[in-house]
Amino acid sequence: MRISDHRYSRDRFRLDLALRFIRHEARTQTIRAWTGLSDDRIRKMYREYVKNPGTAVSRPRGKSPQQAAFFTRSPKLQEESSLLASLCCLLGMLPRAGTSISQNALVNLSRGELLCQAFEVYRELVSDPRISFEHLVFLFSALSGGEELAIANCELCGALTVVDRFTFKAHRCPHCAS
Repeated sequence: MRISDHRYSRDRFRLDLALRFIRHEARTQTIRAWTGLSDDRIRKMYREYVKNPGTAVSRPRGKSPQQAAFFTRSPKLQEESSLLASLCCLLGMLPRAGTSISQNALVNLSRGELLCQAFEVYRELVSDPRISFEHLVFLFSALSGGEELAIANCELCGALTVVDRFTFKAHRCPHCAS
């Protein structure tokens, strides 16, 4: 049996993605949704591969973030969420505006890989990041659904920015708004 056989490559990719999610401190239910692995398998992976001396990966408990207002709460958070949204757009993760795609179709292994890439680039670019991986997962689903959050261009400079769909204020990036 060769590890490169096609029937094993998908399983290998699924396990590698789960390990990346664990290292980004994703919750078990998030890892399960994106990889299809069982809760038991995810816990075993955490114990076997991550819980080593000198490795500091926490296991967040409870519900995943669910408040869209988090991303527009302050100019700093709006700037960081706009950067993450820009990265998601550049990587081709978000569906085109006006396209309705089910949540099940959005959550797959290839988009999970791109989500990890976007988060890793974000962590490289921002010196003191405030948005966690779990928040990025919620931002991605909120922007994909388009019910609470949307992507708009700044009316003054044209920069891409994340806006609350229920706010009637002018769409301005944090730099132009100040």
